[in-house]
Amino acid sequence: MKYSSWRCFRHAIAALAIAAIAGALPSTAVADNDYPTEARVDYVLGCMAANGQDYLVMQKCSCSIDVIAELIPYEDYEAAETVLRMRERRGELGVLFRTEKELEDLMQDFRRAQAEADLQCF
Repeated sequence: MKYSSWRCFRHAIAALAIAAIAGALPSTAVADNDYPTEARVDYVLGCMAANGQDYLVMQKCSCSIDVIAELIPYEDYEAAETVLRMRERRGELGVLFRTEKELEDLMQDFRRAQAEADLQCF
């Protein structure tokens, strides 16, 4: 074999080896709707503040965020949380977040996910 052919052959073998190893290792890819731990903890803490500070409530609140995560992608959840916070603001900016049709549609999806989570978990 010529040097360049041997080098291509080595690269091909290396690529196959990497592919085989990658297939054998557990996947580290994150699902599109997987929520960061911080977001899940923040939700559970808020839920517990509203519903009680005991172990059973913690389980129900954890179940609730898991159901929401199954129903809506994290980007939509994050946007809904932002809208909720911005709606509390006074003035023109708050009015915009309370009256915009697209934002209301987003909030309806979020409320439906919360209602389903309540049915399944509480």
